[in-house]
Amino acid sequence: MVRTFYRVGDFNYCVDFRDNRNTEKLLGSSQSFKISASEAEKEPLLFELVVDDAWRPIQKGKEIGIFDCGGNNHGVYVLEDGSYQILVCDVNDNHCCLMQATSDFSSATVCLNGNENMRSFGLNNALMMMYAFSSSDKMTVLMHSSVVRKEGRGYLCLGVSGTGKSTHTSNWLKYIQGTELINDDNPVVRVFANGDIRVFGSPWSGKTPCYKNVFAEVAGFLQLKQAPYNRIERMSIVDGFAALLPSCSVMKWDRRDYVGVCDTVSKMLEQIPVFFLENLPNEEACRLSYSMLSGEKDYA
Repeated sequence: MVRTFYRVGDFNYCVDFRDNRNTEKLLGSSQSFKISASEAEKEPLLFELVVDDAWRPIQKGKEIGIFDCGGNNHGVYVLEDGSYQILVCDVNDNHCCLMQATSDFSSATVCLNGNENMRSFGLNNALMMMYAFSSSDKMTVLMHSSVVRKEGRGYLCLGVSGTGKSTHTSNWLKYIQGTELINDDNPVVRVFANGDIRVFGSPWSGKTPCYKNVFAEVAGFLQLKQAPYNRIERMSIVDGFAALLPSCSVMKWDRRDYVGVCDTVSKMLEQIPVFFLENLPNEEACRLSYSMLSGEKDYA
């Protein structure tokens, strides 16, 4: 048995490997987030995940939906006691991981399947869901977005796959001096009790290997849409809510999770502006969005 600890978004969690086949090598993207056991003991764990290929569920739950995780559809099942079973599948519909979690996702057990790549995919997806669903009632969300940081301020680009989030942020890196990419797919956004709203890097960054253990103060959200021109406008609170909520990892059929995410989004909108950008993938678009989100008129 090997217990490993990680800190993401100022929350600690544990991965407990119970067999020799599965090790922390499956979690390569998590290495910069690893902490010692003594560090982890300073505060309660967000969740604990046990990895044990010998585990098998006693009963199969009732299917209630599918969780879309970056184009990979994971089956979600619920047991009579309210606990969840989630079957993690890759893009080829290979069964990579079966997870059974408590109703509040404070603990879970997984068994992995397939080759090393499949096992790594299954375990990382299980961890990502455990993080999102266990923290959802703690003013924290995982957001499907690409985020850049400049001078301590974070800017998040939102939109469905194919709308050019990565292209737009890569243009920021190219044309806006002093910017850096924090995460390209699933950063953590957290509202703190003192009112601070921060975005954190995470071990989950889609196809772009960007796993930085850093954070920034959230300065703005940008909803993207491809167009044959560049035009930007600030969205209303209602439209902003409609833009942000679909970008959050959420299970709509779970009241605790859904209400928590809605409350978090509402809190963010009290302070953070959301802009809608119709754009071409060019320098003008990124300079236009940066000038509006940052409030700067004279920019490098």
